[in-house]
This record gives sequence, structure tokens and C-alpha cells, in this order.
Amino acid sequence: MHYKLVIFGVKDTTDEIVKYVQEKLCPVDLVVTIHPDVLKKNQVSGYQGLSYLTDRYGIEVYEAGSYGLADEETARFFAENTFDLGISMGWQRLVPKAVLDRFSTGVFGFHGNCGYLPFGRGRSPLNWSIILGDSRFILNLFRYDEKADSPNVFANEMCEITPHDTVRTMQYKNMLVSKRLIARLVAAWKAGNVQVQTASKDFDSWYGKRTAADGKLDFRDRTRNLYNLVRGVTRPFPGAFCFCEGKKVTVWSAHPFDGILDLSAYAPGEIVDEFDGRLIVRTVDGSLLIEEYEYDGTLLPGMVLGEESV
Repeated sequence: MHYKLVIFGVKDTTDEIVKYVQEKLCPVDLVVTIHPDVLKKNQVSGYQGLSYLTDRYGIEVYEAGSYGLADEETARFFAENTFDLGISMGWQRLVPKAVLDRFSTGVFGFHGNCGYLPFGRGRSPLNWSIILGDSRFILNLFRYDEKADSPNVFANEMCEITPHDTVRTMQYKNMLVSKRLIARLVAAWKAGNVQVQTASKDFDSWYGKRTAADGKLDFRDRTRNLYNLVRGVTRPFPGAFCFCEGKKVTVWSAHPFDGILDLSAYAPGEIVDEFDGRLIVRTVDGSLLIEEYEYDGTLLPGMVLGEESV
């Protein structure tokens, strides 16, 4: 069977893009996602099942038996069918060359950072950009090859990372930009004129893999770094965390509170006070206001947030 337009993805952002393309641009012939059983071996923040798209739009949904599309059944599916254009949204794995070669126009996906590809290749770029304090994000729509985030750029667009953004609000901005870039790609595809720019004057750099354990807060750090970490790993990601009296505290929302008040009577990580259920916590250079958190118990002034052994 021949599929003209295929969308790869496993997340709520995938769902948003499928709806946009189907309702605004052109029919989607196939959605490639993962079988729910694959979640047992892979952590997928923001996962959303997509099988309902068949009932809503009549789109065929293929649930792969592996996130890397390497299982025997999935390999056979791609070998036995032909494809034209692929769009990846929310698919955080390399697509095998054997699959890419089945697409006559290619498979295109997104990657961004504060610079231009191949700068900032690798994992979790949106999280890293916030954590590192970047003020802009350049989202590239590029053609996949067997390497990660190669500079085969069809088009890109820039947006701002404000001091108030979280990873979720940046996902909103990415959705706005992604829709515009996809509209340009589909128009070029329909015209038979999809071109990519492979020349780049920038240099390779890489973001490393992030896991849930990388969200640990250390209140001996500067307030700005703690704030960037909280907003960089908040929902739909696992969240920042610390410990109090041996129990985990998950921090979903926080903001810098004050850098001038004399809090030398308190240790870094110590809860200075509590107002309206919000915690003022001493940091090395000021204080952080923790606005939303989860804890099995009650956090009170004088308690100290820190390592698990504290």
C-alpha cells in the first residue's frame, strides 16, 4: 500500500499536529506511534495514545512494537509498503535508515536550540535551553538522516524564551511555530519543490540525555539556577525535587523571591516562612518562593530541604 502523508509521534503534541494537518492542510494517511506495552521499557513524558484517530478521522494508526522501529513486525510493515512524506512530532528516537529510505520525499522533524544547527544537537533541547537560561529558541524543520539532528534544514523560525516561560509554555510556542513550518513544508510538497539547505557555518555541540534524576534541587546553588531547573522540568516532565526528613518533595512551580533580605540566620534549603501554602526557602544568594509542590506530610518553617539523607 502507498501512504502519501505519514505522521510519527507518541505525545499530546503529536495529537495536536495531526488534528492541525488533517483539518487545515490535507488528509493524513497514516499515524505511526508505539503500542502501550512499549511504555514498560521507555519513559515518555507527555505520552498520549493515538488509536482514537481512526474513529475520529478514519486515519490508519500503526502501533509499533518498539520505540526504535526495530522490531521484526514493524520492519516488515515498512518494507512491504511505500511512503511519500513523513513528519515527526514528539518522536524522540532516531528513525532507522531502512525506514527513511522508504519515503520518496523524506521524513522531516523538529529540533531547536539558541543557535543554528549543527549547534545544540542531542537530547531534551527545550529543557536544556530553559535550564541554561537561554533567551531565544530557533526551531528547525529538517530532513532526517541516519545521524541525530543533521543540518538538513528546510526552514526555521525563532521565538523568545522569557524569564517567565516554563517548558510547557515553550511547548505552546513551539506548536505555533511548528504549524507554520509544517504548512510551508506541505505547500512545497504539493508543488513538488521541497528543498533543504545543508550548508552551515556553525559547529557541532551536543545536549546530553536528561533523566528524572537530573531534576534534583540543591539549595546551595544560585536562585536563578534553581528557578531555571524548576521551570525547565515541570509538567509534562517529571518535575524538580528534593527531600525533607527522608521523604521526596516534588516542586512544580517556583519563582525567585528576594535577593536583598538578610536571611543569614537560615541555612540554604531551610524554610524561612510559609504564606498561603507557599514556602519561602533560603538559597545561597537569596530565596526561592515555592508555589506548588507535592509532599507526603506538612512542610513547616525551620524544616530543611536537601539531599535524601538529610
